[in-house]
Amino acid sequence: MELNGARVLVTGGAGFVGSHLVDALVGVGALVTAIDNLQAGSMGNLVASTNHIRFVPVDVRDFQGVREVSKGQHLIFHLAANASVPNSVSDYKYDFETNVVGTFNVLRSAIESGVGRVVFASSAAVYGNPSYVPVDECHPLAPVSPYGATKMAAETMGLVYGKTYGLDFVSVRIFNTFGTRLTRFVMYDLISKLLKDPTNLEVLGDGTQVRDYCYITDAVRALLLLATSDRASGQAYNLAGGNPITIRDLVSLLLDVLELSRVRVRYTGQSWKGDIDQLVANTGKIQELGFKPETGLREGIVRMAESLWTPARQPKPSMSPQD
Repeated sequence: MELNGARVLVTGGAGFVGSHLVDALVGVGALVTAIDNLQAGSMGNLVASTNHIRFVPVDVRDFQGVREVSKGQHLIFHLAANASVPNSVSDYKYDFETNVVGTFNVLRSAIESGVGRVVFASSAAVYGNPSYVPVDECHPLAPVSPYGATKMAAETMGLVYGKTYGLDFVSVRIFNTFGTRLTRFVMYDLISKLLKDPTNLEVLGDGTQVRDYCYITDAVRALLLLATSDRASGQAYNLAGGNPITIRDLVSLLLDVLELSRVRVRYTGQSWKGDIDQLVANTGKIQELGFKPETGLREGIVRMAESLWTPARQPKPSMSPQD
């Protein structure tokens, strides 16, 4: 599929990943419609593209709204979701309605409108606690959180609807993604705490959890690749950066990047319900399509930390991406 001149709908377009994707699509000449209920997203994320897109404040739980904006689209990136494991535990109704019912609304609209392809943002949470690492796409799906369960249900619907109704559907099992505009999750939490108080840091859990981080620009390149590859249809792909690291080592790296040597680090010992100990991806399948991360973990941390620094936080850390 050629993106230049293509009509593309991005659900969750004002969110972290969605807004970066919108910017990239505008950059390659796509005609973009973005929708978001702004529950977690922000119009501030779309400042660079506001004058080049059509934004419609639609919640994916609203079938009529989704169907209307889906008409005439060549491609849909479905990113709208509750993306928080803790929130899925505390508000499982919203989690189910957004992630499952919302995805059904997108799939139904795509089928009825003759959309060329749907690229769905799934999650590594569908795997649950892995029985082996790195996790490949053949690993059993055994989620341990309401969030993981809804993502598995939504992904399964898409793959089955593809076979039943001829819908061109691609699922992307996203591992930990970070970068500018991120306003929650572990990486943001740690950097924000250190910039606010460079002497004390509280870390959730015991620090042994392992995560596989991918910088946002690399994640967006992968999404565009999966949207345009003839070989991707009807498949699920892992998306990660190939940077598995323990939380303890991540803390050490952050302290090094921010040049902080006198920080008292305290681990709480316990994490949230549904947290997974190891999330390490085998990305061989997407690499076969030509994907290769370009931004290293250290360089990505520098970019993100600089974006979070404000004049109120003095002095500005001296950060370098050099190893």
